[in-house]
Amino acid sequence: MTGSGKKNPYYQGPVSDHFDGRRFFNPGGVAPGNAFDLLRWQLSGGRVRWPNPVISAFPPARPDRHVFGEQMRVTMVGHASMLVQIAGLSILTDPVWSERVSPFRSVGPKRVVPPGIRFEDLPHIDLVLVTHNHYDHLDLETLARLHQAHRPKIVTPLGNDTIIRRTVPDAEITVVDWGDHIAFKAGVTIDVEPCHHWSARGMGDRRMALWAAFVLTTPSGKIYHVGDTGFHDGINYEAAARKHGGFRLAILPFGAYEPRWFMKGQHQNPEEAVKGMKLCNAAYVAGHHFATFQLTDEGIDAPVHALDAALKAEGVEAGRFRPLRAGEVFDVPVV
Repeated sequence: MTGSGKKNPYYQGPVSDHFDGRRFFNPGGVAPGNAFDLLRWQLSGGRVRWPNPVISAFPPARPDRHVFGEQMRVTMVGHASMLVQIAGLSILTDPVWSERVSPFRSVGPKRVVPPGIRFEDLPHIDLVLVTHNHYDHLDLETLARLHQAHRPKIVTPLGNDTIIRRTVPDAEITVVDWGDHIAFKAGVTIDVEPCHHWSARGMGDRRMALWAAFVLTTPSGKIYHVGDTGFHDGINYEAAARKHGGFRLAILPFGAYEPRWFMKGQHQNPEEAVKGMKLCNAAYVAGHHFATFQLTDEGIDAPVHALDAALKAEGVEAGRFRPLRAGEVFDVPVV
């Protein structure tokens, strides 16, 4: 790895085992496909057209203000956006309420199903976890709305704070690196863990802000939240289990994975997600990253069908891995 080239616009810091002085990278992993790979994919003609609009089987949820005791509740907004309620806290993961996940208002992947919670029906939001800077995970318009309405604390990996502050200059942001451990409130901590992915907001800033997964440790149990990841031979899942001893809940992606030759290093497929569940020792999984924005080639229902087959093949009860639809509420059983 080298640090040569123009200055990183988001982050300046010391070289590490995943930062070469200019760009972040996946140790022992692979870099994302280049522009020629992207063009090859776009010209391949393999995309299955999604229906639009789609009506969720679940009406928009109206969440309780708080969840206490042993309760752990996840409500699906859509894609990677979920409301996690635990220990009196309301937490949003990668919140996106925008109609498109794109730098442009009229071009780019468009939402096919309305958000599973109306923005105005949100409880007070205490914490926002932003895993990386891709547009389907870091939505500046939504973060600005959240700041105006709730002023939540934001936790995000190195470099993403610079992007957020361009729109929300007075946001309360805790910037973290892999391996960091922070105390959020009494009895609630956040550990920052590696995942196999990449980042970019445009053509000239690839891998200039970090990506990460999070582990929430609470009095009601541990949650392992992964926004995007390639499977990477299960290395990060095994490491998380060794470090944290397993989880009451893992929040895992399982969609946006075709074609495999292009997506394998950045998005795991349903079979890999089930293997990841077992490797990280998760009692239950809230599955996400499907049936909201068409980012890749597979049909809208393909991830769920493939997940059903993978669960049967791995001998995992279907109720333990829940592919959450917009508006669906998952009360995670106590273990």
